[in-house]
Amino acid sequence: MHIVGYEHQGHVHVAARDGSRLIPLGPVEAFWEDPYAAAETAATVAERVESNAVRLVPPVKPGARILCVGLNYSDHVHEGPFDIPDYPTIFGRWTPSLAIGDTPVTVPVDEAGLDWEAELLVAVGKPIHLVDSEQAKAAVFGYAAFNDITARRAQKLTSQWTLGKNADNSGPMSDLATTDEIGEIGGRKVVARVNGEVMQEATTDEMIFDVGQILSHISRTLTLLPGDLIATGTPSGVGYARTPPRLLQPGDIVEVEVEGVGSVSTPVEQAG
Repeated sequence: MHIVGYEHQGHVHVAARDGSRLIPLGPVEAFWEDPYAAAETAATVAERVESNAVRLVPPVKPGARILCVGLNYSDHVHEGPFDIPDYPTIFGRWTPSLAIGDTPVTVPVDEAGLDWEAELLVAVGKPIHLVDSEQAKAAVFGYAAFNDITARRAQKLTSQWTLGKNADNSGPMSDLATTDEIGEIGGRKVVARVNGEVMQEATTDEMIFDVGQILSHISRTLTLLPGDLIATGTPSGVGYARTPPRLLQPGDIVEVEVEGVGSVSTPVEQAG
C-alpha cells in the first residue's frame, strides 16, 4: 500500500493510492494514532478521490519528529573527511521543510547552490522505547525515498547542522510504502541522479548502523511515536566532495530512488 497526504477543507488527510485515485483514510492526526488499523480500513472504504483534483502533501502530522542520521555510510564518512562514528549521528529537521515530488526547491540567496543526499526514510508505526534492534524494526510502518537537500554554506557555518538542513522544501519524500508490501529492506539500491546522471549509488546493506540499530539507539533517550520519521543517512557521491565541487543550480532536476520503495524528483529554482 502506498500512503499519501492531501488537503481537504483546510486540513491534511491521509489516503491510500488506488491507481489515479485515492482511498480516503481520515485526518492525519487520527491516522497516526493507529496507522495499521487505519490502513486496514482501505479495503472497506467505497469513496474515491481523484488525485489530480486535490493538493497532495506529505502524510506527516504537524507534531512529528524528523530525526536524520549523518555519516552512516563509510564511503561518505571518508569523503567528508570524517571519522567512523561509534554511535549514530543524529540531527533534526522540522515538518515545514518536507515536500512531495515535483515541488520546486529554491537556492537560498547566500548559497552557491544546493547539495543532494539520497536516503531511505523510515516511518514509525508503534511507540518505541528501550527496545532492541529486532523489536525496533518490527515497529516500522513504512518506508519512502528521501532527499536530504542541504544548504552547505549554512550547514558549515557552525558545528550545528540544523540551519543548513531546513531550507524551504528541502526534504522531498516519495509516497510512503508500507512494510507489508516492501518486506525486508536490506540490499535495496539507493540512487541519486542529477539531470539523469547517476551521482550516488549504494545499497542499504552498506549502512554502518542499520534501521533497527538506529531506532533502538534513539529509543534509549526518547520515545519514538507513530508518525515520527527517521532519515537513515546518505552514501558517497554528494556534490561538495567532488573535484571540482558540483552543486544543484536553478534549472537542474534531482531525483532520488530507493529500489522497490519509490522515487522522488525535485526541480531547482532560484530564490525570488
